[in-house]
Amino acid sequence: MARVDQRHPGNAVGEWFVDTRCIDCGTCREVAPGLFTELGGCSVVRRQPDAGEETDAWLAAQACPTMSIGTISRRRRPGRLYPREVASGSGVFDLGYCSPDSFGASAWLVVRPAGNVLVDSPRFTEALAVPIAELGGIDHVALTHRDDVADAHRWAERFDARTWIHADDRGAAPWATDVIAAEQELQPGLVAIPVPGHTKGSVVFVLDDTWLFSGDSLAWSHERADLTAFRDACWYSWRVQTESLSELTERHRFAAVLPGHGARHLGEADEMHERLVALVARMRS
Repeated sequence: MARVDQRHPGNAVGEWFVDTRCIDCGTCREVAPGLFTELGGCSVVRRQPDAGEETDAWLAAQACPTMSIGTISRRRRPGRLYPREVASGSGVFDLGYCSPDSFGASAWLVVRPAGNVLVDSPRFTEALAVPIAELGGIDHVALTHRDDVADAHRWAERFDARTWIHADDRGAAPWATDVIAAEQELQPGLVAIPVPGHTKGSVVFVLDDTWLFSGDSLAWSHERADLTAFRDACWYSWRVQTESLSELTERHRFAAVLPGHGARHLGEADEMHERLVALVARMRS
């Protein structure tokens, strides 16, 4: 629960606030960019939500890894907001409930006839486990890299799921049942593609040539209205990451990017391909 006594002084005047326990993961700014902004290494309320934006504020609050977003009057939270389908009929769900252990990274659930897939890990909570069970549970836990493992072990245990991680990042999940060493299809239409750079064992997952689960290797930027990569958060090699993303442009297409950190974006495959090619050129320069 957000702490009124620790309300950040930079919040816009009004009911909603962010407290000073915020770790500046940026999750709220990606979920509701019109309502939250960064101020001195912390997220704050940019402006108070109007009646039509209350749901966005609650989505940010339920995603916040430190539970730092709330209301002065301690309004009761609305009913279940997560899992939240990204696009109607897609079977792809934003899970919210980000974990501080992964610095607030987003996690995703894909509901598929071949078996449901959890991409990276939200924090473990029954508030999320129950609706996931109603959606058919989890058959596979697919980890994009070592940083976003969080509570993956607990999710795998709860649903008796297989867990996938790249061999070079396996130290973060030694209990994983399956190791990725090269590009491979985990199930029909779901391909794991190594993209070393952010970490040595970074992987992206492409689903049905439409959805790219990109971990921290690639994201959308609200500020630039374009694809971006994080040079200041590249733990292995920027040069290697550049070449990895270049190879991705040559081998795969996608229309939507769903990252761990950074904004998500749903577009068109040709547009996203052109943007990725242009990003690689900027990275090289």
